[in-house]
Amino acid sequence: MKMKLQSLVLLVLLCAVAQGKVFDRCDWARLLKSRGMHNFQRVSLADWVCLTEHESHYNTRATNRNTDGSTDYGIFQINSKYWCKDGGVSRANGCGINCADLLTDDPTVAINCAKRVVRDPNGIRAWVAWQRYCQGRDLSQYTVGCGVD
Repeated sequence: MKMKLQSLVLLVLLCAVAQGKVFDRCDWARLLKSRGMHNFQRVSLADWVCLTEHESHYNTRATNRNTDGSTDYGIFQINSKYWCKDGGVSRANGCGINCADLLTDDPTVAINCAKRVVRDPNGIRAWVAWQRYCQGRDLSQYTVGCGVD
């Protein structure tokens, strides 16, 4: 019985580590605002919150393997083909980082890289989820009640 309990505790801990930090919507909005993301490159705070909800559900350790062999990493789902190096299909390293640096509970590297991505000519359109779920929509629901407006 003791061995089963220890195994269960270990399994729960491993799942928690694999999941990473998942932010609450308002905590994430406040953090983004404190890091200068509101109106950065004319992108509203609500746009950033919408984008990250649909890309990663605010999970710092989210990953997604794409059909072209690249991988999207972290809370912003930053693509390895152009923005970070992961030893795979990386053609460029626009953010000058290893992709694994985007998977920590501290989103500082991810925020800085997202700022670099949005300065690119594609801007916020670099994120397909933003185009699909956020562009041209009323996004007030993403920051309402968070004390950031």
